[in-house]
Amino acid sequence: MSRISKDEVKHVANLARLAISEEEADMFTKQLDDIITYAEQLNELDTTDVKPTTHVLDLKNVMRKDEPRKWLEKEDVINNAPDHKDGQFKVPSILE
Repeated sequence: MSRISKDEVKHVANLARLAISEEEADMFTKQLDDIITYAEQLNELDTTDVKPTTHVLDLKNVMRKDEPRKWLEKEDVINNAPDHKDGQFKVPSILE
């Protein structure tokens, strides 16, 4: 007995704006029925002592710790610029 009908497959294809032929509808009906059958087998597993998870693997932050450290002084950076005035970088105008 099929758990999904060909009409349901056509309806879902229509909702997804997919044009499928009769042969494709038959093929997808069989494939989806197999998927549903497999998913129902998972319901037979005993999961009473299994902790719910959102990911299979533990997620770890791979970024470094945010620790304060010494940076360049503002004057040193400004003096390194090709053109500066009043403590700010001067750049060519891009607007007319």
